[in-house]
Amino acid sequence: MASIDNHAKQPPEDVAGKSDGPGQLVLGLLFGIIFGFLLQKGGVAKYEVLMGALLLTDFTVMKIMLAAILVGMVGIFSMHGLGLVKLHVKPTKYAANVIGGLVFGAGFALFGYCPGTGAAALGQGNLDAVAGIAGLLAGSYLYAEASGSLGKNVLTWGDRGCLKLPDLIGVRTTPFLVVFVPLLGLALGALYLYFP
Repeated sequence: MASIDNHAKQPPEDVAGKSDGPGQLVLGLLFGIIFGFLLQKGGVAKYEVLMGALLLTDFTVMKIMLAAILVGMVGIFSMHGLGLVKLHVKPTKYAANVIGGLVFGAGFALFGYCPGTGAAALGQGNLDAVAGIAGLLAGSYLYAEASGSLGKNVLTWGDRGCLKLPDLIGVRTTPFLVVFVPLLGLALGALYLYFP
């Protein structure tokens, strides 16, 4: 079993390395444009595709997400293993995750888009996304206003500290990846084979 200190404090971020400089904003804008372009080209900015994902009649979204998880997991853990990046794992807080997931799911079901696909849909001219984007901005503002009081109670319920999936099941990262990556690859292959 891997032993970890779930409640270890993260070291304070170096002021020079803060991510709010103009260069970081330009990079964020650039990668946001690329992300939106890829969402649009992948077809997941279409209302019908997203509703098909929720109704389990169209698996395009699942294929794209699973491929992104695979590539991202292999890339991030490889770069981390080579010392090229640091992992910044957000704390696992069960209440916040469950409540956030329910709010996100309800918004997705009502709006028909998630935040990224909603922005991509608006970018491709889908006017049905305007109301959802307005709601998304209003919800973000309300959460930001309430986060101070929520942080003292609801957001602390079920705090497990900084966990990764290998920590949760008690195995080291490398053996976990050796088993999990091929399993995800098989699941992705099955989606392409059985739901073309």
